[in-house]
Amino acid sequence: MKKTLIIGASPNPDRYAYKAAHMLKSKGHNIVNVGIKKGAVAGEEIEQPGHLHNDIDTVTLYIGPHLQSGYYNYILETKPKRVIFNPGTENQELEELLLANDIEPVEACTLVLLSTGQY
Repeated sequence: MKKTLIIGASPNPDRYAYKAAHMLKSKGHNIVNVGIKKGAVAGEEIEQPGHLHNDIDTVTLYIGPHLQSGYYNYILETKPKRVIFNPGTENQELEELLLANDIEPVEACTLVLLSTGQY
């Protein structure tokens, strides 16, 4: 199973980050919720950005490119194997930074990857 850090976690059930958290847990993946909202999603508290995790396989993004620059160092220091850019989060600058640090950028939808067994 791939431990996944969700950036842009939200306790709002209408948000895709919320849906992804629940689907990841239902498929047996451990998750870490990171965001600016307070609360819990899929039984896991939402953390403020900053606490580093050293066992993350995948980061999945649910924040737009205009907010991502504040997370660049956090993502790089987490050292995931890959970062999933969900629809609307694509960011060429971050993708190039990831590649320069041997982290795979993936432009895809986490929900589709999970639904089709490609996660």
